[in-house]
Amino acid sequence: NKPKLVLSVPLIIEKIVTKTIFPKLKEGAAKILKKIPLLNSIVHNKVKSGMMEFFGGNLDEVVIGGAALNPKIESFLKKIKFPFTVGYGMTECGPLISYSYWSEYKKRSSGKVVDRMKVRINSPDPVNVVGEILVKGDNLMLGYYKNEEATKEAFTEDGWFKTGDLGTLDKDNFVFIKGRSKNLLLGPSGQNIYPEEIEEKLNSNHFINESLIIGENKKIIALIVPDHDALNEEGIAEGEWQNFFDKYIKELNATLPTYSKIASFRIQEEGFEKTPKRSIRRFKYQE
Repeated sequence: NKPKLVLSVPLIIEKIVTKTIFPKLKEGAAKILKKIPLLNSIVHNKVKSGMMEFFGGNLDEVVIGGAALNPKIESFLKKIKFPFTVGYGMTECGPLISYSYWSEYKKRSSGKVVDRMKVRINSPDPVNVVGEILVKGDNLMLGYYKNEEATKEAFTEDGWFKTGDLGTLDKDNFVFIKGRSKNLLLGPSGQNIYPEEIEEKLNSNHFINESLIIGENKKIIALIVPDHDALNEEGIAEGEWQNFFDKYIKELNATLPTYSKIASFRIQEEGFEKTPKRSIRRFKYQE
């Protein structure tokens, strides 16, 4: 198959990059060329060419959706000019809310509001202050089938659909998602803590497969699924994992606001249970 368009959840793209590409960049000539600024572009072009070939050689664009893309992977794909973009949608919206072609895509965004939809942020300053993302448009559902109560709950009094997602909207109409309202944690003085933002930082670690931030007894706890292969390759024995990640958590905490620092962490031996679109079933792990 030689598709022009590929739709993917982030996990697939992240695995391709971390398991196939990153290890090769640490070997042989690539490792040396990467350190020479003028020759660095040669490596990037070769990597991009290899990825395009991997997807069949006829690729126009990869559209990623369903969850946040790891910022480290996003920066790398941007650097090699791989044609990817991130979109945002819901079944209730038929389904797109925002999207932009890869050459116009803004880092950390979920694309630009599509022309048949309107987006409003329920906050006093939609550009800078996070609020719930509200939508309205031609493709918005009329309601949930034979469920008037759920329909009424899903809409504001003036007809905007409540997505349950939290974010901002910039001056160019690009949507930036911060997390889900139901996942929001409160700091000791009522500060808003977005678990997804801390998880992004954790997941950028080469030795962490995935992570989950939960609240327990008014403290922030990190659940970590280690990358067994990466740890073994680095010669880090299982008995050393606790100390290894303890050191990393301390380094990460130094970059976080006081109210959102990780109090402790637990190592998960198996991956988290997920929905069909590969989102973690958070309620299974929250006490």
